[in-house]
Amino acid sequence: MPNTDRPPLPEPRRIPPALREFLQTETAGAVVLLAGALVALVWANSPWKNAYESLWSTRLSLRIGDASVSEDLRHWVNEGLMALFFLVVGLEIKRELVVGELRGWRTAALPALAALGGMVVPAVLYTAVNLGREGARGWGIPMATDIAFALGVLAILGSRVNPSLRLFLLTLAIVDDIGAMVVIAAFYSDGIRWLPLGAAALLLLAVGLLPRARIYWLPAYAALALGTWVLVFASGVHATIAGALLGLLAPARPAAPAQVVRRWSEALSEEPSGPERARMCELASSAKSVTERLEQALHPLTSFLIIPLFAVANAGVSFERDALSAGGATAVAGGVVLGLVVGKIVGIGGFSFLAVRLRLGSLPSAVRWSDLLGAAAVAGIGFTVSLFIADLALTGP
Repeated sequence: MPNTDRPPLPEPRRIPPALREFLQTETAGAVVLLAGALVALVWANSPWKNAYESLWSTRLSLRIGDASVSEDLRHWVNEGLMALFFLVVGLEIKRELVVGELRGWRTAALPALAALGGMVVPAVLYTAVNLGREGARGWGIPMATDIAFALGVLAILGSRVNPSLRLFLLTLAIVDDIGAMVVIAAFYSDGIRWLPLGAAALLLLAVGLLPRARIYWLPAYAALALGTWVLVFASGVHATIAGALLGLLAPARPAAPAQVVRRWSEALSEEPSGPERARMCELASSAKSVTERLEQALHPLTSFLIIPLFAVANAGVSFERDALSAGGATAVAGGVVLGLVVGKIVGIGGFSFLAVRLRLGSLPSAVRWSDLLGAAAVAGIGFTVSLFIADLALTGP
């Protein structure tokens, strides 16, 4: 007879409002991202495929005095607009580190270790297939998890997925993004020029000092951010890293705590004067951190415009009869599939099991091992950052 007296599973954790808004935007953005990918695939395999490559190969130059930057449209999307995407990633990581799921190491330990396994094992499997071949440098491609598509899959499953599993997958994907940024900076940036990189570091230091001087004026942050991007681009380090670092440096705590605003509003008269109303608006604005204000402004832009545009620019794979005839192409495809389909499940599941057995972490409330392995399979959807690294790592057809 089965034991019917065992205690019920604990209730899943509730998702905070700010995180719920982030999840909703990512999930809705997955639909637009999918549409952008389909447009690219259809276009690249249509009679107008030459126009597709011709468009994204068009060069665009920006000149200020004697200084100029000239790149094709695809690179402007990948290094310019995608810096805003990585800025939003950095902002979300900062928020999670300060007030979210990553603020306590015990809470973050399991998804962080799972993310590590989900990066290491796919990279090892890819390398095993491509060792000594032309595509060996692409080992970073199957490491990435696409947050938008992964959360979109969970959204399709609806209420069958409990909030704790969503938080686990989101935290895992965020740690995965941290790993991707480190990999891009360390292994996919060539010919570093130290003078502009040092100047960029000084501007980043200035960004970090603004909150200490109690300066929360967004145009000041925007000017320093633009200068940092230009200098990082000139240094040879991939310019998107500037966006991520700026996001990590943004203040995540509000200038005026919510309780201060509440007490001040309670002290207002029934018919406040004009100056009192202006002060109330100022305090209400100060109750939101720079991180929260920037993320609310930029996240819809990146989810509904920049990432779909990135998909249109980069997902145009031509499925011709000789598509895999180039040297090493079959091994690259096999390594990516093996890494994302098998490596993610083995890496995330295996490292999670070890973490629980070694008491380094515990399963989230109301999450079973079968749920976790399902999330690991979903984490094998590597799209945005995988395509991004592929563009950096592989130069041949």
